[in-house]
Amino acid sequence: MAANVSIIGRTTRIRGRVTGDVDLEVQGFVEGEIAMGGDVTIDTQGMVSAAVRGRRVVVRGAVKGDLHGEEAVVLEDGARVVGDVRSPRIAIASGALVRGFLETGESLGAPAKASRAQQPAARPVAAPVRVAPAPARAAAPPLPAAKPVEKVAQAVLPAGSNNNVSAAPAPRRPPPPVVPALKRAKGQIAKKKER
Repeated sequence: MAANVSIIGRTTRIRGRVTGDVDLEVQGFVEGEIAMGGDVTIDTQGMVSAAVRGRRVVVRGAVKGDLHGEEAVVLEDGARVVGDVRSPRIAIASGALVRGFLETGESLGAPAKASRAQQPAARPVAAPVRVAPAPARAAAPPLPAAKPVEKVAQAVLPAGSNNNVSAAPAPRRPPPPVVPALKRAKGQIAKKKER
Protein backbone atom coordinates (compact mmCIF):
# COMPACT_ATOMS: atom_id res chain seq x y z
CA MET A 1 0.00 0.00 0.00
CA ALA A 2 1.02 3.57 -0.53
CA ALA A 3 2.00 6.00 2.21
CA ASN A 4 -1.42 7.68 2.03
CA VAL A 5 -3.63 5.07 3.73
CA SER A 6 -6.85 5.61 5.67
CA ILE A 7 -7.44 3.07 8.46
CA ILE A 8 -10.74 2.16 10.09
CA GLY A 9 -9.61 0.84 13.48
CA ARG A 10 -10.66 -2.39 15.18
CA THR A 11 -12.99 -0.69 17.64
CA THR A 12 -14.58 1.58 15.03
CA ARG A 13 -18.10 0.99 13.62
CA ILE A 14 -19.19 3.00 10.60
CA ARG A 15 -22.71 3.19 9.18
CA GLY A 16 -22.84 4.84 5.80
CA ARG A 17 -20.96 5.11 2.53
CA VAL A 18 -17.15 5.37 2.56
CA THR A 19 -15.53 7.01 -0.49
CA GLY A 20 -12.16 8.49 -1.36
CA ASP A 21 -9.20 8.43 -3.72
CA VAL A 22 -6.67 6.92 -1.29
CA ASP A 23 -6.01 3.39 -0.07
CA LEU A 24 -8.23 2.07 2.73
CA GLU A 25 -7.63 -0.58 5.38
CA VAL A 26 -10.69 -1.85 7.27
CA GLN A 27 -9.91 -3.40 10.66
CA GLY A 28 -13.31 -2.65 12.22
CA PHE A 29 -16.94 -2.87 11.05
CA VAL A 30 -18.44 -0.99 8.10
CA GLU A 31 -22.14 -1.17 7.31
CA GLY A 32 -22.32 0.65 4.01
CA GLU A 33 -20.83 0.71 0.54
CA ILE A 34 -17.09 1.27 0.13
CA ALA A 35 -15.98 2.95 -3.12
CA MET A 36 -12.29 3.90 -3.20
CA GLY A 37 -9.98 5.05 -5.99
CA GLY A 38 -7.07 3.19 -4.38
CA ASP A 39 -6.57 -0.25 -2.86
CA VAL A 40 -9.03 -1.62 -0.30
CA THR A 41 -7.90 -4.15 2.33
CA ILE A 42 -10.30 -5.85 4.73
CA ASP A 43 -8.12 -7.12 7.59
CA THR A 44 -8.65 -10.43 9.46
CA GLN A 45 -10.80 -8.72 12.12
CA GLY A 46 -12.53 -6.45 9.59
CA MET A 47 -16.15 -6.92 8.53
CA VAL A 48 -18.04 -5.15 5.74
CA SER A 49 -21.77 -5.44 5.17
CA ALA A 50 -22.18 -3.94 1.67
CA ALA A 51 -20.50 -3.73 -1.73
CA VAL A 52 -16.77 -2.99 -1.95
CA ARG A 53 -15.18 -1.28 -4.97
CA GLY A 54 -11.54 -0.36 -5.40
CA ARG A 55 -8.52 -0.55 -7.68
CA ARG A 56 -7.26 -3.69 -5.92
CA VAL A 57 -9.41 -5.42 -3.26
CA VAL A 58 -7.71 -7.70 -0.71
CA VAL A 59 -9.92 -9.61 1.73
CA ARG A 60 -8.67 -11.38 4.85
CA GLY A 61 -11.84 -10.85 6.92
CA ALA A 62 -15.58 -11.06 6.17
CA VAL A 63 -17.62 -9.31 3.48
CA LYS A 64 -21.35 -9.61 2.90
CA GLY A 65 -21.73 -7.86 -0.42
CA ASP A 66 -20.35 -7.76 -3.95
CA LEU A 67 -16.65 -7.16 -4.61
CA HIS A 68 -15.45 -5.23 -7.67
CA GLY A 69 -11.76 -4.70 -8.34
CA GLU A 70 -10.63 -2.56 -11.26
CA GLU A 71 -7.30 -4.46 -11.40
CA ALA A 72 -7.61 -7.49 -9.11
CA VAL A 73 -9.46 -9.11 -6.21
CA VAL A 74 -7.41 -11.25 -3.80
CA LEU A 75 -9.14 -13.49 -1.25
CA GLU A 76 -6.54 -14.64 1.25
CA ASP A 77 -6.64 -17.53 3.74
CA GLY A 78 -9.49 -16.93 6.20
CA ALA A 79 -11.52 -14.67 3.91
CA ARG A 80 -15.30 -15.15 4.01
CA VAL A 81 -17.30 -13.58 1.17
CA VAL A 82 -21.03 -13.81 0.51
CA GLY A 83 -21.59 -11.99 -2.75
CA ASP A 84 -20.48 -11.79 -6.36
CA VAL A 85 -16.83 -11.10 -7.25
CA ARG A 86 -15.98 -9.17 -10.44
CA SER A 87 -12.50 -8.21 -11.60
CA PRO A 88 -10.08 -8.75 -14.50
CA ARG A 89 -8.04 -11.01 -12.17
CA ILE A 90 -9.27 -12.98 -9.15
CA ALA A 91 -7.02 -14.92 -6.75
CA ILE A 92 -8.51 -17.23 -4.12
CA ALA A 93 -6.17 -18.78 -1.55
CA SER A 94 -6.72 -22.15 0.04
CA GLY A 95 -8.87 -21.60 3.12
CA ALA A 96 -10.93 -18.72 1.66
CA LEU A 97 -14.70 -19.20 1.41
CA VAL A 98 -16.85 -17.64 -1.33
CA ARG A 99 -20.59 -17.94 -1.85
CA GLY A 100 -21.52 -16.14 -5.05
CA PHE A 101 -20.60 -15.77 -8.70
CA LEU A 102 -17.11 -15.04 -9.99
CA GLU A 103 -16.67 -13.01 -13.17
CA THR A 104 -13.30 -12.25 -14.73
CA GLY A 105 -12.20 -10.57 -17.95
CA GLU A 106 -10.28 -7.58 -19.22
CA SER A 107 -13.44 -5.59 -20.01
CA LEU A 108 -14.39 -5.58 -16.31
CA GLY A 109 -11.61 -3.12 -15.45
CA ALA A 110 -13.31 -0.28 -17.37
CA PRO A 111 -16.19 1.50 -15.70
CA ALA A 112 -19.61 0.15 -16.70
CA LYS A 113 -20.88 3.55 -17.96
CA ALA A 114 -18.01 3.95 -20.45
CA SER A 115 -18.44 0.47 -21.89
CA ARG A 116 -22.19 0.99 -22.35
CA ALA A 117 -21.69 4.33 -24.10
CA GLN A 118 -19.29 2.79 -26.64
CA GLN A 119 -21.59 -0.09 -27.58
CA PRO A 120 -24.68 0.53 -29.72
CA ALA A 121 -27.95 -0.42 -28.12
CA ALA A 122 -28.89 -3.99 -29.00
CA ARG A 123 -32.46 -4.53 -30.13
CA PRO A 124 -34.13 -7.88 -30.44
CA VAL A 125 -34.94 -8.84 -34.01
CA ALA A 126 -37.72 -11.26 -34.84
CA ALA A 127 -36.61 -13.61 -37.58
CA PRO A 128 -38.54 -16.53 -39.00
CA VAL A 129 -37.13 -19.87 -37.96
CA ARG A 130 -37.25 -22.77 -40.39
CA VAL A 131 -36.86 -26.27 -39.02
CA ALA A 132 -35.75 -28.94 -41.47
CA PRO A 133 -37.14 -32.44 -40.99
CA ALA A 134 -34.71 -34.92 -39.48
CA PRO A 135 -33.24 -37.48 -41.89
CA ALA A 136 -34.70 -40.96 -41.68
CA ARG A 137 -32.67 -43.36 -39.56
CA ALA A 138 -32.45 -47.10 -39.64
CA ALA A 139 -34.43 -48.81 -36.89
CA ALA A 140 -32.35 -49.56 -33.79
CA PRO A 141 -32.01 -53.23 -32.80
CA PRO A 142 -34.38 -54.24 -30.01
CA LEU A 143 -33.02 -54.21 -26.48
CA PRO A 144 -32.82 -57.47 -24.55
CA ALA A 145 -35.69 -58.09 -22.18
CA ALA A 146 -35.09 -56.68 -18.72
CA LYS A 147 -35.13 -59.04 -15.75
CA PRO A 148 -37.73 -58.29 -13.11
CA VAL A 149 -36.33 -56.45 -10.08
CA GLU A 150 -37.61 -59.05 -7.63
CA LYS A 151 -35.75 -61.91 -9.35
CA VAL A 152 -32.52 -59.92 -9.46
CA ALA A 153 -32.92 -59.01 -5.78
CA GLN A 154 -33.52 -62.66 -4.85
CA ALA A 155 -30.36 -63.67 -6.69
CA VAL A 156 -28.23 -60.95 -5.07
CA LEU A 157 -29.64 -60.83 -1.53
CA PRO A 158 -28.91 -63.69 0.89
CA ALA A 159 -31.75 -65.88 2.03
CA GLY A 160 -33.74 -64.55 4.97
CA SER A 161 -32.97 -60.88 4.24
CA ASN A 162 -35.63 -58.28 3.56
CA ASN A 163 -36.53 -58.57 -0.13
CA ASN A 164 -38.36 -55.25 -0.34
CA VAL A 165 -36.55 -53.60 -3.22
CA SER A 166 -37.77 -50.41 -4.82
CA ALA A 167 -37.01 -49.69 -8.46
CA ALA A 168 -35.88 -46.10 -7.88
CA PRO A 169 -33.42 -45.15 -5.12
CA ALA A 170 -34.34 -42.35 -2.75
CA PRO A 171 -33.16 -38.91 -3.92
CA ARG A 172 -29.89 -37.79 -2.34
CA ARG A 173 -29.84 -34.54 -0.43
CA PRO A 174 -26.79 -32.45 0.37
CA PRO A 175 -25.59 -32.67 3.95
CA PRO A 176 -26.67 -29.87 6.27
CA PRO A 177 -24.15 -27.06 6.74
CA VAL A 178 -21.83 -27.47 9.69
CA VAL A 179 -21.65 -24.48 11.98
CA PRO A 180 -18.81 -24.87 14.50
CA ALA A 181 -20.70 -23.10 17.30
CA LEU A 182 -23.72 -25.38 16.87
CA LYS A 183 -21.53 -28.46 16.59
CA ARG A 184 -19.89 -27.66 19.93
CA ALA A 185 -23.28 -26.94 21.51
CA LYS A 186 -24.63 -30.35 20.46
CA GLY A 187 -21.64 -32.05 22.08
CA GLN A 188 -22.15 -30.11 25.31
CA ILE A 189 -25.85 -31.00 25.38
CA ALA A 190 -25.02 -34.69 24.90
CA LYS A 191 -22.48 -34.53 27.79
CA LYS A 192 -25.09 -32.91 30.06
CA LYS A 193 -27.58 -35.69 29.29
CA GLU A 194 -25.00 -38.34 30.21
CA ARG A 195 -24.53 -36.82 33.67
